[in-house]
Amino acid sequence: MAARRALHFVFKVGDRGRTARFYRELLGMRVLRHEEFEEGCKASCNGPYDGKWSKTMVGYGPEDNHFVAELTYNYGIGEYRLGNDFLGITLVSGRAVNNAKKMGWPLKEVTTGVFETEAPGGYKFYLEDKEQVKQDPVLKVTLGVSDLQKSVNYWSNLLGMKIYEKDEKKQRALLGYADDQCKLELKAVGGAVDHGTAFGRIAFSCTKDELPKIEALMKKENQKILTPLVSLDTPGKATVQVIILADPDGHEICFVGDEAFRDLSKVDPNGDKLLDDAMAADDSDKWFAEKKRKKASA
Repeated sequence: MAARRALHFVFKVGDRGRTARFYRELLGMRVLRHEEFEEGCKASCNGPYDGKWSKTMVGYGPEDNHFVAELTYNYGIGEYRLGNDFLGITLVSGRAVNNAKKMGWPLKEVTTGVFETEAPGGYKFYLEDKEQVKQDPVLKVTLGVSDLQKSVNYWSNLLGMKIYEKDEKKQRALLGYADDQCKLELKAVGGAVDHGTAFGRIAFSCTKDELPKIEALMKKENQKILTPLVSLDTPGKATVQVIILADPDGHEICFVGDEAFRDLSKVDPNGDKLLDDAMAADDSDKWFAEKKRKKASA
């Protein structure tokens, strides 16, 4: 399992401008690449929507060795309902804490030196007020689960993750594929997991020849496969193979062939400009305002 890598978490965003400001100016991430699509994704990367959408990858460094965020924006949808499925991303960045204070962005110290803040849309981030480490400062993604042991069994026994910590009293566990990668934290929510309409997706890579093996294992174990192995095209870039799974609580999990993904995910030096140009050309807010209508709520 050493070849598997934690790649990114997918967020649906309704306000692309404010979201870009949060990631760029507050967190201090950079745009790694930006892509526009005229129709929905075959693997529902943008959710269950068929129309025009965009994907923006943001992070502290290249996707080869950093865990990043994928921001999906569906034109015409202004907000999504949060559930209790995504509980937060924790990262180390004293600079982000200082940026938030300078910007007047709401911050709450939840434990000594750890501040909670929210990205537009209500997604929680936990900022450790320390000097940003040289390696990837993104430490963990926390997801809510209904049955901790059942989820740990799925992620460790079926998906091959190492269990780093397990605390029965606090009903939490920390798992991952490698010491130097972003970890997955599972926390019991004391009931059913509600994904709302804002539900995201966590992505990992593996060697291309592992993909059909993962699919076969999930079929054998009667586990949910949301999208069977499929090839996804990005205009002018590499075609990648992916399979989309769902864990016992319905959290979406993407596995992508590593070789093609490394080619697809090369940093685009024009990423910032492409995003800014797309936002400048997006007159959907103006159109809805003139019609005295609101964008749809998903």
